[in-house]
Amino acid sequence: MRFPLAISGMSIHHFHMITYREATREELETAVEWAAAEGWNPGLADASIFWDTDPVGFVCAERAGEVVGTGSTVAYGREIGFMGFFIVRPDLRGQGIGRDFWIWRRDRLRARLGPGAAIGMDGVFAMQPFYARGGFVFSHRNLRLSGTGQGGASVDPALVELESLPFEQVAAFDRHHFGFSREVFLRRWIRPEGGLGLGFLDGDRLRGIGVVRPCRTGFKIGPLFAETPEVADALFVALSGHAAGEPLFLDVPEDHPAALELGRRHQLTESFGCARMYHGPAPELPWNQIYGVTSFELG
Repeated sequence: MRFPLAISGMSIHHFHMITYREATREELETAVEWAAAEGWNPGLADASIFWDTDPVGFVCAERAGEVVGTGSTVAYGREIGFMGFFIVRPDLRGQGIGRDFWIWRRDRLRARLGPGAAIGMDGVFAMQPFYARGGFVFSHRNLRLSGTGQGGASVDPALVELESLPFEQVAAFDRHHFGFSREVFLRRWIRPEGGLGLGFLDGDRLRGIGVVRPCRTGFKIGPLFAETPEVADALFVALSGHAAGEPLFLDVPEDHPAALELGRRHQLTESFGCARMYHGPAPELPWNQIYGVTSFELG
């Protein structure tokens, strides 16, 4: 079943006394709080950065004046979209609210994208069959590796703060590894308050980037893109040092052996994971250079 789509403003659709509409900035905070309660450990500044990336990309399901479901349907231009934050209030699960809301979200995002554009998502493993019925095809698993930040290691002299580099250089490197331009998102993400964004320079060539940001618990590294395992390791060591003594998390593609080996080498162990799935053509990415995805919510 296809529902009427709400694309702009605060247009709404009623179905079985449920209202689907764009979320307010405050309701995005609700989504983040619910994500924290699910154990997803969002970054402290994630809501602000996500909102600036696509203010109309966040939606909610409302019943009797109360938010009963949340979700993100973020579009990077018309080239690709990403779905996340799919949460139904725990006491209302199993009533079909999520199924209908999810279909509306998918179709709303499809309408915002260009013909044939893909939608990506990182869904919890238990929901894979549901997402598959909605047209999403499994790509691989992204595994959350957990450990503790380690200080005291020497920092590679090739490392520089990302904000000291020409933004166009950083954006081009990110675009190669993400597959699409996301400059609005990137400008704030590489300068995390309380965190650190680093690049690995070989002469004037950028060969790796990494960001560590503070979260509800500890710190997360993401993205971690590098042309070689040695570059990835140099970035990881420095970012880990920024989180010395704190819980540290890295979300790695399971089908990248060198990324898993980096985690083992630094005493990280699997604690959580999501299935990366795509609706439409999956982008061709250099997965052998992706040591940590940026986020489970926005790709």
